[in-house]
Amino acid sequence: MLKRDEIADFDVYPFAIPAIQQLHELALDPHVTLFAGENGSGKSTLVEAIAVAAGFNAEGGSRSVNVSTRASHSELHQHLRLVRGTRRPRTGFFLRAESFFNVATYIEGIPDAVASHGGKALHEQSHGESFLSLIQHRFVAGGLYILDEPEAALSVRGVLALILRMRDLCAEGSQFIVSTHSPILLGFPEATIYVLSENGIVKTPFEDVESVRLTQDFLKDRDHFLHYLLR
Repeated sequence: MLKRDEIADFDVYPFAIPAIQQLHELALDPHVTLFAGENGSGKSTLVEAIAVAAGFNAEGGSRSVNVSTRASHSELHQHLRLVRGTRRPRTGFFLRAESFFNVATYIEGIPDAVASHGGKALHEQSHGESFLSLIQHRFVAGGLYILDEPEAALSVRGVLALILRMRDLCAEGSQFIVSTHSPILLGFPEATIYVLSENGIVKTPFEDVESVRLTQDFLKDRDHFLHYLLR
C-alpha cells in the first residue's frame, strides 16, 4: 500500500514513474508474485522498496546483513505500508544481481558461513553458480525471498533450477517476490504476474506479457521475425 497522503510531489523520482504514480494498493500472491516490464518501468525500484520496507538491507542479503557501498535506493520504501498475514516468515533473503558481489564478500567474512552456504566460498564459483548455491543451501522453508532480476546471472538451465527450487520452497510455506525479464521464469505455475508500464501496474496472464509474446514470435519463425526487425 502506498501512503499517498505523505508524498509531497508526484513529479519527482521515484513517484514520477507512471507505475508508481498510479499505485494505491497491491495484493501480493501468498506464494509467487512476478513483476515484469520494460527497463525503466519501475519494477526493480518497487521490489527494492518492498525489500527495504520488509527489513532487508538495500544492497541485499538477509535481515542481519549490513552492507553499504553506495546508497542508491530510492525513498519509496518510506512510503510503503506492508500488510502481513498471520504467519510471519521465519527467515528471508533479498537477492540483487547488481550488488551480489558485495553481499557475497560480507557473507564470506562471517565464521562458518561457507559451510552454511554449500561448503564452497561464493567467490570461488561463477556468478551463476554462486546464485544457485545460495538458493539451494541458504533458502529454506518458511521464508520470504525477494529477487531482483535473478536471471541476470543464470543460464536457461539455471533459471529452470531456480523454478524447481522455488516450487519446493513454496510447498514448504515460502513466499517469493520477483522482478524479471525472463519469459521462462514468468511461466512459473499459478504465479501472479504484474506488468508495470505507462498504464500502471496491471495483473496480466502469462500469454499476454510482451516479453513472452516477443520470445514466442521469435522462436516460432526466427527468419521471418528478423527480416522485419532488420529491414
